[in-house]
Amino acid sequence: MKKIALSALAALSLAACTTTPSTQYTVDATVKGEFEGLTASIVDYDNGDKLDSAVVVNGKAAFAGEIAQSRAVRLQVGNKRLAQFFLEPGNVTIAEDGTAAGTTLNEVYEAYVAQSDSLRKAFYALKDDTTKAAMDQKALIETQYDALTENTYNENASNAIGYLLFINKAYEFDAAQLDSALAANPSMKEYKRVAKFIDAFAAQANTSVGKKFTDFEITHEGTTYKLSDYVAKGNYTIVDFWASWCGPCIRETATLKDIYKKWNGKGLDILGVAVWDKPEDTLEAIKQHNLPWNCIINGQEIPTNLYGILGIPCILVIDPEGTIIARNVYGDDLKAKINELLSEKEEEVKKK
Repeated sequence: MKKIALSALAALSLAACTTTPSTQYTVDATVKGEFEGLTASIVDYDNGDKLDSAVVVNGKAAFAGEIAQSRAVRLQVGNKRLAQFFLEPGNVTIAEDGTAAGTTLNEVYEAYVAQSDSLRKAFYALKDDTTKAAMDQKALIETQYDALTENTYNENASNAIGYLLFINKAYEFDAAQLDSALAANPSMKEYKRVAKFIDAFAAQANTSVGKKFTDFEITHEGTTYKLSDYVAKGNYTIVDFWASWCGPCIRETATLKDIYKKWNGKGLDILGVAVWDKPEDTLEAIKQHNLPWNCIINGQEIPTNLYGILGIPCILVIDPEGTIIARNVYGDDLKAKINELLSEKEEEVKKK
């Protein structure tokens, strides 16, 4: 009897050791009342795939399913982003403010966010203080912030937190830095967004300063427009890649308006290229902000893929022969560049 009992116990222990980890998840999200009755979705941050959906009932959206590997995801209603979190086995709760809890990765990441937010607040509280003590304290805070992020990344380099921190950092990389980071963690190459960075740097090399512009075609309402319809026509051209929803893009239009007022008809053209935007929203923004220059509508990803554009606004200056002579120049620097180019052209005309 004792031997049988021991055998049964051993078998039970073996079964416990070999049990496949659970892949079940639940997500209970508190959603604002304005979305009542609408469908909320969990969307993969990396590739945009819709992983799950649920109707918002009494301010709640409840999801349940299986996931084999943790993913960085967003909670959305339509295009409205409500939260960013990690979908993984276990029970996740999302508060109305978008904070997530209940599973390991979400708890770790929210702790990182809380600490980094605290450091940012401390830094900006000293932003206008130029005393030596304040400058030393700001330098210390920056060191602490970098160490926090690096440690969190290193401890999570093989999971979805590491991926998300890698993507956030990648926006600051140049091509060599990206290559170095991928050499240190080759698994990141498996992600779609990382592949986009690799492709973008290759495209940037092909459309850098000194290169001829790369043409593209965009069709809107049955009419096809080309970049070559507007550039290399004897004038310098500012090409502004922008979108209606992009705050920095709209703010940059003040600079473009000043330049347009001074140099329009005097050897300079401005062309807007609307990307990642609904055509109707682009047209409304053009009207609302009184943008007087030509704009190619409905560019979406065609121009940004060709030029390796990872963020907007992105501004190019193209000379009368079609060579890119400036890229990512904004504000007063852009004004100075155009003033220099057009003043030289005016002097050449006077000499003739």
